[in-house]
Amino acid sequence: MTDAARMAISNQKGGVGKTTVAINVAGALNRRGHDVLFVDLDPQGNATEGLGLEAEYEAEPPTLFDALTDHEARDDVDSLVVEHAEMDVLPSNIDMTSVEPELTMAMRGRERLGQVLDEIDADYDVVLVDCPPYLGNLTDNALLAAGNVLIPALAESTSKRALEILFDQIEVLEAEFDTHIRDLGVVANRVETTNEAEQMLSWFEEAFTDVPVWEVRKRVALQRAFSAGSSIFEYEADCDMESVFDDVAAQLERQFDLVEVTA
Repeated sequence: MTDAARMAISNQKGGVGKTTVAINVAGALNRRGHDVLFVDLDPQGNATEGLGLEAEYEAEPPTLFDALTDHEARDDVDSLVVEHAEMDVLPSNIDMTSVEPELTMAMRGRERLGQVLDEIDADYDVVLVDCPPYLGNLTDNALLAAGNVLIPALAESTSKRALEILFDQIEVLEAEFDTHIRDLGVVANRVETTNEAEQMLSWFEEAFTDVPVWEVRKRVALQRAFSAGSSIFEYEADCDMESVFDDVAAQLERQFDLVEVTA
């Protein structure tokens, strides 16, 4: 599988709602008619559990850990993909908590995810990779395999430093691997009505003049949908943030030259 649009959802700062954003972007793309593969690269397995796949997180080998560390297991990666009502999922697993040192010692250890994705036989329109909330071999794998990054961030001053660190690492990867990693936009998440939030929204707009900045307000329905194992689009409740995530999906379609299949 080499033709799908690929994107990493990344911010090494924890607690920004990265996984909630990732699931709802995937749900929006699915609602617009796209076949989506969701890759949970976070050893904590928040997305795997948040999509109702708790059993997969506790599954016996082979798992994503094996696909990343063993070339023979990589050949059978299709068997690791599980179905969800809105997307296919390559789930995380508890064994992934031990993968960082394995990738450090491995040959081409930061290119393993790209190799895994290339072995998948099924055709997808979009591959979305949910990164761990820290920088390391896994996040490097996601950024290099995807070549595109969508960034969730809180509307608070600590985000400035977090984004600076992320872009410093992207520059290192671009130089070391002679590649380009495209910034797709920023999702300002869990926005509340405070002076700090308004100031940070202005800063996002000034700092990211070439890409979209979306504003996702804090809504209980988003957390309830997550707890129910779905995106807000599948969850049976109206939420005004659906339109924001739909706009994210629409603009990603334009950036990747995807054609909306359903209105």
